[in-house]
Amino acid sequence: MLGIELIEGEYDTKSWLEAVRGLEKEPEKGARCAVCFDKRFEVTAQQASKMGQKRFTSTLLVSPKKSIKQLKIAGDKLAKKYGLEFIAPDYRKASGTQEQNILAKKDALYRQDYCGCLFGLSMQREQQQKLVDELFSPISRQIQPESIEARIELYKERWELEERGIEYKIVKERFLNWRLLYGLLRIKNRTIPAHFLPMSTLKKEYTRGKIENQIGDLYYMNRDEVKFISLETYNRVSKSQYSSIAQLIFNTPSFETELKIRKQLIPNPYDLSLVIIVDKIPTQKLEILYKSHIYEDVKEVLLKIT
Repeated sequence: MLGIELIEGEYDTKSWLEAVRGLEKEPEKGARCAVCFDKRFEVTAQQASKMGQKRFTSTLLVSPKKSIKQLKIAGDKLAKKYGLEFIAPDYRKASGTQEQNILAKKDALYRQDYCGCLFGLSMQREQQQKLVDELFSPISRQIQPESIEARIELYKERWELEERGIEYKIVKERFLNWRLLYGLLRIKNRTIPAHFLPMSTLKKEYTRGKIENQIGDLYYMNRDEVKFISLETYNRVSKSQYSSIAQLIFNTPSFETELKIRKQLIPNPYDLSLVIIVDKIPTQKLEILYKSHIYEDVKEVLLKIT
């Protein structure tokens, strides 16, 4: 938008993790931040020197969660080392933070509410009593609501609309979100391949029982509202051709498709029963270890203006 070239540095997670080892529990504005600033500013100062620039700065200065004093110490130290000047204005004073919010909203800019540090994010979400769903990435590669992958897809669509000159608006929507933490089906201590439908919950993290009833495509366990369907039924309802549960687990259809499957099987839109897909419906006693999280969330939605 401003016609300024963006030069991306290497996304070097491994060396960053090594640098902050032992500082994982440090609070915001603590020792871990200082180490992180040193690493980031070193790369920036080197690049500025290489380009023949006299000054450098950091976008971290706009964050109310960061210490300007701490940033200035790190910046000045490296500026001296490379013969540069570190520019550190206080963008927050005189309602600066509010002005940033107004400008960002005006241009529909994505504003991340944490610096990018996974340890800082974990502590922040803990204090907010929220799930750290930004760090969840299912092995199925399914794009889940309000995940990092979902946000990337939304902004890709936005760029396409801008390139085609189509007007749009990004609005926020409150909804009920879900994440699977783990799920395991076992018969006589032997793990059975199983896939768990979205929005499935279990009262406790462990249950055991036996399938006693079948009504239509659904098989009902005698405890905790657990329901089973066969892979054959899943294929028919989803119009897919999975040859095994293992194939389904690693190549799961979209989240929206699985919600439609759930709705076809269970018309009640408020049902949160655990629904398990298996190759064949078990006849023996079984054990289930399962934990999911269902919670209120907010996501961005892109609307085309016609």
